[in-house]
Amino acid sequence: MTRPARRRLTATALTVVALTAGATACSSGDGTTTATAEDSGTYTVWDPYPQFAKDSDWAKLLDDCGGKAGVTIKRTAFDTSDLTNKALLAAQQDNSPDVLILDNPVVSTLAEAGVLTTTDENKVDTSKADPNLLAAGQADGRTYGTPIGANTLALYYNKDVLKAAGVDVASIKDWASLTAALEKVKKAGKKGITFSAIGTEEGSFQFLPWFWGSGAQLTDLDSAQGVSALSLWNDWLKKGYAPNSVINNTQTTSWQEFASGDYAFAENGTWQLANAEKAGFDYGVLPIPASDGGNAAAPTGGEFVTVPVQGDTGRYTTTRKLVSCLTSTENLYATDTTLSYVAPTAEVQDKQVAENAGLKPWVEAVKAAKGRTSDDLGTTYPKISEQMWKAVQSALSGAESPEDALAKAQSAVK
Repeated sequence: MTRPARRRLTATALTVVALTAGATACSSGDGTTTATAEDSGTYTVWDPYPQFAKDSDWAKLLDDCGGKAGVTIKRTAFDTSDLTNKALLAAQQDNSPDVLILDNPVVSTLAEAGVLTTTDENKVDTSKADPNLLAAGQADGRTYGTPIGANTLALYYNKDVLKAAGVDVASIKDWASLTAALEKVKKAGKKGITFSAIGTEEGSFQFLPWFWGSGAQLTDLDSAQGVSALSLWNDWLKKGYAPNSVINNTQTTSWQEFASGDYAFAENGTWQLANAEKAGFDYGVLPIPASDGGNAAAPTGGEFVTVPVQGDTGRYTTTRKLVSCLTSTENLYATDTTLSYVAPTAEVQDKQVAENAGLKPWVEAVKAAKGRTSDDLGTTYPKISEQMWKAVQSALSGAESPEDALAKAQSAVK
């Protein structure tokens, strides 16, 4: 393999590094965060799963993949917010890990900063990954990793509340039929729908299915379609179909509202499945409908397995073996079950549904999902997202109309 050109960190990336050099981490090794292997037989892996200790199935899988490749794995686990900054700092010091597992919106940031190799360089096979999921790790026609799993958003519903209101969930096909269902629920004395519209990335994450479901594009926030999406949420609050608390709700507090048993619907993710089983009432899951029918594209969550740039390019051969092991059909099934993820390949998705029919609507939602940085938005996405959540907050609080809020947002992005 030819040696890829060494990349220079961007000024923005270096600023981030300078501000966050004190980030902490959990390690299954000796507690250090250095990425340099102690010898040629040790390969470093950084991941965003500090919840998994040395004796966890995930840590055992890493060790098993290392054993199959004939090397020892030195793993360090960071909180997601710390991992990006540590990765940038390590790259600045020519001290990157061999394998870096990242939240998918961060891939474009590190790719632009010159931290990651492309799959053309590292020869990692991505052919089995669903194209819509793989797109979250692509920029300028290049692919910078492979997804290890995905989660996304859908509508949980309380079957008892809908039954009492005379709502057949099969009738919910689009925004009009969903709104009609909310009206029936309110008339029956129950609460409609809860979601997170907080002024952070969580708020944008939850608004995106409605924004994309209207046919809007992130490059044109104040289009008629985008305004219709924000107007939908705004009207729900005005009519009492959704509570005013959504303005401050995180996805966790929104779930807590739904878990009270009073709400018909909650927009939330696969990560709430375990909590749903404990809720004490019969629930179902419905993909978020698009404005005129069909499933809306919801944003993908989940991580990518990437290969950072190394001075010694001879290491890529073994690194490729590690990545291939971690993302094999057998291991994806076990890992994605542990992480409550939908697998990124059709083969493993079919296996998941065969084992648990309740995952079918989530697989359908993931197949319709879209990466936040797709469409070559890359590092422009965070700027757009910030203006989006500000517009949502402004409209739902009554400070501005949906039209004015989104017009201001579009102007700020430009």
